[in-house]
Amino acid sequence: MLNRRHLRVKVLQALYAYHLSDNKEIKQHEKNLLQSIDKVYEMYIWMLSLISEVVHYAENDADERAHKHLPTADDLVPKLKILENRFILSLNKNEEFLEAVKKYKVSWTFEPELAKSLFIILKNSAEYEEYLQKTGDTIQTDKDIIKFIFKRVILKSLLAEQVFEDKFIFWPVDKDVLQALIAKTFKNFAYDDYKLNKLAEVTGNWIDDRQFIVDLFQQSIRHNNEYQEMIGKKTQNWEPERIAMMDTLLMKMAIAEFINFTSIPVKVTINEYLEISKEFSTPKSNSFINGILDKILYELKADNVIKKVGRGLIED
Repeated sequence: MLNRRHLRVKVLQALYAYHLSDNKEIKQHEKNLLQSIDKVYEMYIWMLSLISEVVHYAENDADERAHKHLPTADDLVPKLKILENRFILSLNKNEEFLEAVKKYKVSWTFEPELAKSLFIILKNSAEYEEYLQKTGDTIQTDKDIIKFIFKRVILKSLLAEQVFEDKFIFWPVDKDVLQALIAKTFKNFAYDDYKLNKLAEVTGNWIDDRQFIVDLFQQSIRHNNEYQEMIGKKTQNWEPERIAMMDTLLMKMAIAEFINFTSIPVKVTINEYLEISKEFSTPKSNSFINGILDKILYELKADNVIKKVGRGLIED
């Protein structure tokens, strides 16, 4: 699921788009931000659907083998055990999943060869043969082969990678989140009674998380000039064009958290943005951002601007 760091990245992306856009309508950009979160969930539903498509291609494969010019005995008596897989049966009865498939208009007809190519890889694997030979299956053993399909077949497929990259612009960034959502789904699907199995949630607490990203986005824009001035005073020896835009945005977001988010410890804020900078900015950004934020934080503390409460008490 999306944790607070992932959510900060989403705000960073939205701020970057805002500052590059001629359209400065904040509400529209805020809407785009929330849609980017929904896109993660949509990607999750598409992936679950693809897993189901791969499993159900076993039936197509069996039909093709049975209608070969000279079918073998094995072709005529195919092993279709996977069609009774408890995880897949439960997934395809899950009302939330079915509603999401309808909402996002999920259909793999636009890429008919994908499920086929993935099933062929599965069919030729030792793990699948072992699954077919196994007896006494449980929901856990049924999940094991689905995990294999997801991790070792789909995620290793260049074609699947290309399809998701084309469909979801932030696939490279959101791929890790997707894997966490799928892992949570495997954990949630622990019952033979499909009504007890639940899909993963996109965040741990969407009500609080939604408020967090909207507030962070709005505060970063509302006080943009003020925060820019703070940064400017500490970077007077730097030519403005030499400071990466991502570095500036990350520092503005950190300052917004220092001042406006009373329950987030300053150390957490600094650590989060330093980690994000490692992935989204330049190699030297980490030490640069850390140095500038330390100076700004020192002054904000001295001016008694930062008010932290509860577990977020400011550290001396």
